[in-house]
Amino acid sequence: MDGVMVGRLLGLARAHLGAELAVLSDISDGRQIVRAIDGAAPPSWTVGAELTDSYCMRVFDGSLQPVITDARRGIATRDLPFTARSGTGSYVGVPWRTADGSRAGILCCLSRTPDPRLGQDSARFLGMLAELIGDQVTSPVLRADSEDVQLLRDVLRHRTLRMVFQPVVRLADARVVGYESLARFDLTPFPTPAHAFATADRSGLGTALELLAVERAFEALPDMPYDTTLGVNLSAQALMAPAVQELLLAHAEGDICVELTEHTQVTDYAALNRVTDRLRANGVLLVVDDAGAGYASLRHILQLRPDIIKLDISLVRDIDADPVRIALTRSLVSFAGEVGARLVAEGIETRAEHDRLRDIGVHFGQGYYLAKPGPLPLSSAQQ
Repeated sequence: MDGVMVGRLLGLARAHLGAELAVLSDISDGRQIVRAIDGAAPPSWTVGAELTDSYCMRVFDGSLQPVITDARRGIATRDLPFTARSGTGSYVGVPWRTADGSRAGILCCLSRTPDPRLGQDSARFLGMLAELIGDQVTSPVLRADSEDVQLLRDVLRHRTLRMVFQPVVRLADARVVGYESLARFDLTPFPTPAHAFATADRSGLGTALELLAVERAFEALPDMPYDTTLGVNLSAQALMAPAVQELLLAHAEGDICVELTEHTQVTDYAALNRVTDRLRANGVLLVVDDAGAGYASLRHILQLRPDIIKLDISLVRDIDADPVRIALTRSLVSFAGEVGARLVAEGIETRAEHDRLRDIGVHFGQGYYLAKPGPLPLSSAQQ
């Protein structure tokens, strides 16, 4: 089991208790240091951050019970500065121990709202997960994961994130109609950008890293070729952050698209729709990708009504020779036409795929056959 699995166990804890946030912390010498996070944490709660005067410290020293169903009304918590400062409404916390049995910190779940369902069963379940986690947190793989977090902090501090741009092409005449911005981590050993963003999500740095990627992408707006759009990738969690929304609105006149990624799950479509409605009212286009890949993308399409739908690469691959893929794509072409959405095929790698997609009514595409990600072409003013 490794750092990824620890993150999954935190996610399991959060899901089972119905909590908004799960946190694993070290506690020693009167200090609480965040080790791992799952969920939408306050900006100051990141891996390596020190939390002060918290419920966890009090549970650890025995001065607070492990289950709090209503922090704002409970006699032991209602007047604590942490209650108001953190906005906590409910809490469950249990100690975790190292392999030798020593108490090392607290595993906790928190929500902003009270939860009368919480009880001793909640604490026992969290305790079982704490035992599993405690066996793993000193593993070499998890130490490597912590080193990755430090590398991400360096990326954020020095803004050492390079952006490349993959063209979106009209299949009928090969005209470039837009570019998708993609992050590259040249100075760090992450095997893929997805690995870096996943590590950021686990460590509470996900939104900060996505915000940096959008900022770096927008630096290219003055160099965008005429009559093209610029696409940026954002998770639902990042899109809910006010700083991200304000950045998008500040550049809304630049023909930008927001592509909703699967980095984090959508837990509140009503709240997300309020954000996307505001963005779209100001000219920002919404993109949902991975259409045809499964239920999650279909639910995004039905709930969010995007302006652009991207066909998943699994549907595009070998479509020229697969009647089932052809039939499903035709149905999506019809659906997109009915709702007024643009359809884009991702991952086109052969002439045969290109021609088949064009012939069945897909008007736009991306992929190595059309163009690899790279720098933007020079504008006429730069040439």
